[in-house]
Amino acid sequence: MTLTVRSESPTPERSTVWLEGRLDAETFASFDETMRDITPLVDNGGTLVLDLSALDYISSAGLRSLAVLRKQMRDRNGRTLLLNPPPQVRKVFEIVKAVPVAEVFASVAELDQYLDHIQKQLTPPRD
Repeated sequence: MTLTVRSESPTPERSTVWLEGRLDAETFASFDETMRDITPLVDNGGTLVLDLSALDYISSAGLRSLAVLRKQMRDRNGRTLLLNPPPQVRKVFEIVKAVPVAEVFASVAELDQYLDHIQKQLTPPRD
């Protein structure tokens, strides 16, 4: 089985990447290489959203790739948020506690609500 990674035209503030298939020992290197091309397009302090709704399986190699990606974004004062993980992938996150619950969202609406809340906290009040 393969892994397909596609992204929308990223903006400096936010980019969304969709994963489809398996993120495992056979596909993690390709994923890492693709993300090395995408993450520099997001500004320091930006947000990278990974839509996992079509991810069928994740192994320890895939978890390692996500951990490396999250660290790279944190080092640039950015965030990596996970969207729509299917139940089997969400269960892996829960078991290994690899991803903070606050960074996993069940829907685009939930993610947008979170991002709106964060931006309101950082926006100075208008006179």
